[in-house]
Amino acid sequence: MEIKVLENPIELGKSAGKAAAELIRKTIADKGYANVILATGTSQFETLNQLIAEKDINWSKVTMFHLDEYIGLPITAKASFRKYLKERFLDKVPELKAAYLVDGENDPEAECERLGNAIHSHPIEVALVGVGENGHLAFNDPPADFDTEQPYIIVELDEQCRRQQFNEGWFDTLEDVPNKAISMSVRQIMKSKHIICSVPDSRKAAAVRNCLEEAVDNQYPASILQQHPNCSYYLDEASASLLSANVQENLKT
Repeated sequence: MEIKVLENPIELGKSAGKAAAELIRKTIADKGYANVILATGTSQFETLNQLIAEKDINWSKVTMFHLDEYIGLPITAKASFRKYLKERFLDKVPELKAAYLVDGENDPEAECERLGNAIHSHPIEVALVGVGENGHLAFNDPPADFDTEQPYIIVELDEQCRRQQFNEGWFDTLEDVPNKAISMSVRQIMKSKHIICSVPDSRKAAAVRNCLEEAVDNQYPASILQQHPNCSYYLDEASASLLSANVQENLKT
């Protein structure tokens, strides 16, 4: 695992976005196409901005999947991740080969099956992910299911996760945050050839420390990334602030 600490969220996003763009370009050059996963939320703002700004990416060769969506939330809602990706990414790049968005308004089990069938025939080369305040990976809250082979699953959102969504301003009240979502599973994320994990902000510092320094445990879902052979963490000084002295020293060398 590679860990990079940048000065602030903007520099973090620039570095992570450039790395993602380079991997996508290389994959297209090598294979003629690229299958990618994009994450959403405030942690991805700057990474996506940089990815959009990158030149010489043939987006017509790119198929995109995304990680998760609330069940029952319409695409017109402020918090909809489909709306997020449409406005912040899809509307700003040339048309992709395909984009598989999670539709939380469909029957959840049928939607999981639809997306699972699609991603099964599109092995992922580059996945952009983040880490939640509770250490979640996608919407796999603790204790996360590390065993299911289902690509997409129906999950219950815990209170800390729901409170994070409210505190970030996506919902008017905590009660408005849905209790259930469709999420890409942990094992499916781990099948990605390369993972770029962008985690800015001091409120993520405890989760970063737990997921990087504790043993792999489903109480710290993103700790599973320690086992991925090609995972790069992009932190800012605030999110890295609780890392142990030994880890901090190694990052300087």
